[in-house]
Amino acid sequence: MRIVLSGGCGFIGSAVVRHLIHKTEHSVLNVDCMTYAASPEAVAEVASSSSYRHVAANILDAPAMKHVFETYQPDAVMHLAAESHVDRSIDGPGVFMQSNVIGTYTLLEAAHTYWKGLDAARQKAFRFHHISTDEVFGHLGAGDPPFTETTPYDPRSPYSASKAASDHIVRAWHHTYGLPTFVTNTTNNYGIWHFPEKLIPLATINAIEGKNLPVYGTGENIRDWLFVEDHAEALVRAIEHGQPGETYAIGARQPRTNLQVVKTICAVLDELAPDPKGPRERLIQFVNDRPGHDFRYEIDPTHAEQALGWKARHDFETGIRRTVQWYLDNRVWWEGIRAQRYTGQRLGTQA
Repeated sequence: MRIVLSGGCGFIGSAVVRHLIHKTEHSVLNVDCMTYAASPEAVAEVASSSSYRHVAANILDAPAMKHVFETYQPDAVMHLAAESHVDRSIDGPGVFMQSNVIGTYTLLEAAHTYWKGLDAARQKAFRFHHISTDEVFGHLGAGDPPFTETTPYDPRSPYSASKAASDHIVRAWHHTYGLPTFVTNTTNNYGIWHFPEKLIPLATINAIEGKNLPVYGTGENIRDWLFVEDHAEALVRAIEHGQPGETYAIGARQPRTNLQVVKTICAVLDELAPDPKGPRERLIQFVNDRPGHDFRYEIDPTHAEQALGWKARHDFETGIRRTVQWYLDNRVWWEGIRAQRYTGQRLGTQA
């Protein structure tokens, strides 16, 4: 299968690229315009493969997207390119509307034009896979059942609203034009090559450096955590077996409070790299909550597990240990980011 994959130098996208090249016979054209969060280092290990190519193009550039489809002649699209940090969406929602809404529309239109020119067999086999988030479903109370594929949409941040809009657009192109699209929604991902503005990499790096570990509110907000390599495997199963018009909610059934997550990171680091000054839980600092902070996300992945023949391989404790060890072993990468692109400052305070 020849796959056009958008956002392949991002955190989840690069994990999918690595999985495709190392573990399948598929070929990949990575379309990534290299925003602040892109890391070419994350795909360096596959860059020399004859099955991999990278094009530095923006999904907002309609002529460039038309050229991608005409020249590469893909069998499928995996659309991961997106602005994804809630805190950044609070400070600057405009780029989220452009990238996540207009970018998705532009990529869909290029795919639709290309798809219409295929013969009947290739049209039937073609897939447009849109990768989304569980945040489109709003938030859950403590006793609410987890999200499923049929949970009504209730986005509550500029980020989740932009992703909800893109989900609806993708489904509309299937129902109106017949383009074979489907959507996957997932929980919070963590793992290697994660840009250090998100909770787990930020807490890990700050703890390594002996800096304060900011935790919003009382730390009781709950997220359902999925190791990124498990997600990549699920997404590849989806592009291979997903059906047009379907939705697959992908998760690992591993909810933790934010405070539990940070304490787990501290405990693992204390074991792997003890701090002479004492246990790292001393660094935890509760800070003012962010505006509109959703209380809980959690997914019931039963349908995706059954339909795709997939289940997460890592439990949270195993995954977080791998993650923390990776950050200990790859200081050069994140120290470069700290020096040039993101110093660890708080975002999302502009409401």
